[in-house]
Amino acid sequence: MKRKLEISELIFKILSYTFLTVFALCCLYPFVYAVSAALSGRHAVEYGQIVLFPKNIQFEAFARMFNNNMFWNAYTNTLFLALFGTIWSMLTSILGAYALSKKRLLFRKFFNFFLVFTMWFSAGLVPQYLNYIATGKVFEAIGIMDDKWLVVIAMGMAAMNIILLRNAFEGVPSEIEEAAIVDGATEFQVLSKVYIPMSKSTIATVALFFAISRWNGYFWARQMISNSNEHPLQVFIRLRLEEFQDPDFITGWNEVYATDSAIYALIVCSIIPILIIYPFIQKYFAKGVNMGGVKE
Repeated sequence: MKRKLEISELIFKILSYTFLTVFALCCLYPFVYAVSAALSGRHAVEYGQIVLFPKNIQFEAFARMFNNNMFWNAYTNTLFLALFGTIWSMLTSILGAYALSKKRLLFRKFFNFFLVFTMWFSAGLVPQYLNYIATGKVFEAIGIMDDKWLVVIAMGMAAMNIILLRNAFEGVPSEIEEAAIVDGATEFQVLSKVYIPMSKSTIATVALFFAISRWNGYFWARQMISNSNEHPLQVFIRLRLEEFQDPDFITGWNEVYATDSAIYALIVCSIIPILIIYPFIQKYFAKGVNMGGVKE
């Protein structure tokens, strides 16, 4: 019996590792292809000769992007939205989750139900758009003319992330909070000195969720930001893609690299910051989701 269990366990491990390896390669291949297409010559890209490695290597596509002031302007706008959007979202989410985690909160069950209800049913795109338009008019009335702030503030809430933080806060032993209160700690000191340090894995995970959402945000940034100088990187990439599909634009295109190479160069450049940040937060990821997603 023991030998049969060892053999079955070995087979399971082989199949699991084989499946995970194939799955990882499938996830990695699009990025490798994008890099190869960005570095390959025009003929190789247009005739579909790129499979894995680049052919007729050239760097003109990247050079054109790096010399484009609009590209760096869009990059700056994306950094602005990701940085301030994440800070604002984390501030509202932590405060909201902390309040909802307290059993002494008046109408706590109603507020928790209302939060979850927004995940089941939503008003729809049109009411949400009208709500953002009304918010934009309020910003204009108080002198805030920058549409980027509208995107930052209007997109500052996510019910799922608040629930993850709330569950993590509920997992903090109440005895520690009581000891802090006995020592004279205020409500904000309890939050900053007890709850946040003891839930840093979940907080780091939720911050990563918000940062990626802001970095990859396209739809509402396209709808709400009218000034082309304030467009983030994703909108900039989409507009360039539409531009490259114009026959008049293709006619006078560069002979060295294909239009697709320029798009892939943009995509690769937009992914690099996330690839740099993710390894530093990865160690918190699984632990943070488990702490916030499971409630005892």
